[in-house]
Amino acid sequence: MKGVVVVKDPVLVFDGDCAFCSSCVRWGERYLRQTLASGGWDSVPFQFADLAELDALAGGRGEVSAERAEREVLWVTPAGRVYGGAQAVARLLLRTGGAWAYLGALLTLAPVRPVAGAVYRWVSRNRHRMPGGTAACALPNRKAAQSV
Repeated sequence: MKGVVVVKDPVLVFDGDCAFCSSCVRWGERYLRQTLASGGWDSVPFQFADLAELDALAGGRGEVSAERAEREVLWVTPAGRVYGGAQAVARLLLRTGGAWAYLGALLTLAPVRPVAGAVYRWVSRNRHRMPGGTAACALPNRKAAQSV
């Protein structure tokens, strides 16, 4: 039956062309999946993900797109909820359990959310300057693309 997506565990969708992003995901796969309290989760570069199917799982409202995944990591739950940026990281940490879950819970608190979001956006805009980042990590300039 086409159009029906079954996701057993949440999926972390990230920019696989970005060395910084890929390094962060590999770190998470290595250290955040080791805890006994950790629930399962999958990760996939948006370049290889079936974004249309993940978006259909999320209700088909365009919440899962290449444009969005290029700018922020996405956390797509089996129930179809989509979290982006700092809140996607928070959900990953909550899913990990243990001490990491406390940090994840902190990131979801109303007074912390805007600060976490601002820090995430700053890192995202500057990811080509981060350790392991390359010129390929730089986000496309939206203003230049719109003027063409």
